[in-house]
Amino acid sequence: MQFAFTPEQDEFRSVLRRFLQEKSPPTAVRQWMETEAGWDREGWRELNDQLGLTGVHVPEAYGGQGFGFVELGIVLEEMGRALLCAPFFSSTVLAATAIMNAGSEAQKEALLPPIALGETIGTLAFTEPNGRWDTAGIEATATPTGDGYRLDGVKSFVLDGHTADLVVVAARRPGSAGDDGVSLFTVAGDAPGLARRALKVMDPTRKQARLEFNSVEAQLLGAEGGGAAPLARTLAQAAACLASEMVGGAERLRESALDYANLRVQFGRPIASFQSMKHKQADMLLDVTLARSAAYAAASAAAEDNAEWPALASLAKAGASEAYLRAAIDTIQIHGGIGFTWDNDTHLWFKRAKSSEVLLGDPAWHRELMLRGMGL
Repeated sequence: MQFAFTPEQDEFRSVLRRFLQEKSPPTAVRQWMETEAGWDREGWRELNDQLGLTGVHVPEAYGGQGFGFVELGIVLEEMGRALLCAPFFSSTVLAATAIMNAGSEAQKEALLPPIALGETIGTLAFTEPNGRWDTAGIEATATPTGDGYRLDGVKSFVLDGHTADLVVVAARRPGSAGDDGVSLFTVAGDAPGLARRALKVMDPTRKQARLEFNSVEAQLLGAEGGGAAPLARTLAQAAACLASEMVGGAERLRESALDYANLRVQFGRPIASFQSMKHKQADMLLDVTLARSAAYAAASAAAEDNAEWPALASLAKAGASEAYLRAAIDTIQIHGGIGFTWDNDTHLWFKRAKSSEVLLGDPAWHRELMLRGMGL
């Protein structure tokens, strides 16, 4: 595995960080998260026109940049640091990756270029109101019709589901169970019979929606009954990506806590000089460094398609979830009373940390997946 970035990757990170510092300051985050869509279309256009990020890991044959999961991890780490409000995770990480994993050659050629250009916003709808993250929790049904399929059921917690132009849906053959009979389908965001409603969530910087399918026409993505393996692969890749995003947010919080500790004066000296504060700052640095190492290992293994990468992805997701939340809690405590106020920006990252902890499965779930992958 590769654990060192190339000079080109370091320069890519620097350019991206400067861009996001300018385009996604906390004032802009507060403005976008209060809107119904949750993101700014003009900012989304600039993100794609200037940097082409929506196609970073999409092959060049399908209109993308042709990079891999290491570069995608860099993008997500910087977006997590800036708390960018954009449908990047739903469209690029989930929808585009699912199409690459499950689609036929003709489907990839038709569906991926608009997503890679940022013209189409996609998402992946697989979780249902039962809150399960495995195929056994899929209850939505797909009934064959003359020239397609008819979907019935409910999907919940769908990232940017209320604004997506294209929805990749996981559903099963009526009467099937487990991995058997699970397929992936594509549905237009404005398809007749599809009712979409934005959910009221704790983290307003990442919108989620409830989608109700009432005899909605859908097109099969890939092979009928062969959706379980591509879906599992997509979710493992997404877990590695989410770990990188959480590491970026945790590092931003750690730096914020250190800056404030050096600024805040008690008894005539900065609180950063107190031994107890030094211990807390050291613990935060250790937590974030370990989480970053695991995230980089998972991204590198996914890029190389290493046999152990799904287990590493779960390890990274579990570790980053806990490190991010601890960093958020410690940062609020270090800021003292002001850290709990609406005027302080720390609570924005705290809410993202808490929502990301359970997104794609909580730490306990991913440790179980990791052990299964190791054959234990």
